[in-house]
Amino acid sequence: MVHAVVVADGHTPDRAALDRAWPDWQNGVVLVVAADAGAVGAEALGLAIDLVVGDGDSLGPAGVARFRAAGVEVRLSPAEKDESDTELAMLACLDRGARRITLLGAFGGERLDHAVANLSLLAMPELEALDVSALDERSRVRLLQAAGKPASLALPGRVGDLVSLLPFGAGADDITTEGLAYGLEGEPLPFGHVRGLSNVRLAEVAHVRLGRGRLLVIESPATLSE
Repeated sequence: MVHAVVVADGHTPDRAALDRAWPDWQNGVVLVVAADAGAVGAEALGLAIDLVVGDGDSLGPAGVARFRAAGVEVRLSPAEKDESDTELAMLACLDRGARRITLLGAFGGERLDHAVANLSLLAMPELEALDVSALDERSRVRLLQAAGKPASLALPGRVGDLVSLLPFGAGADDITTEGLAYGLEGEPLPFGHVRGLSNVRLAEVAHVRLGRGRLLVIESPATLSE
């Protein structure tokens, strides 16, 4: 499985804290794609960048020249485009055969709309069959989709950590969980309500099964609740 990392131009996680929160996040990475000034964040994380994509407005001409001089491929696009720079980075990973994508730098930053848009990218139809997660040192976010048939997701991690299940889009139905403190048995989580917020992992591997719809699965270290 080709594992790619995309670094967007949001909050760059602290590398040591990221490694503590999700020790296996970089396992098997063979491709690193930066979205515009996400290249600076990738540098701060100690990642070897293979490709920079985007319109270059955040990186600037000097930044573009610096990365090109360092031998990094930079693929510039027009400023007036339909896709965000992060979306272009995700598509570039698909072009290079990625089957697992880890998205960093997707949260925070100066633009709330960019953070929301980055989470929305998890629902890209092109990503439906892939293993995709967005994470920083505080959260790991995945989208579970039951497209025509039930879907399930294993949630390995530390006992006591937080797991939130939030409906995405039209809502989620027929949800069953194992290994969480507040269990669900074939129940719905309708959009506009937050019943699934702040569950707690009771086992080293919890599970969630979804019959219909889409469900954001957000995991956070228990220390964030202290």
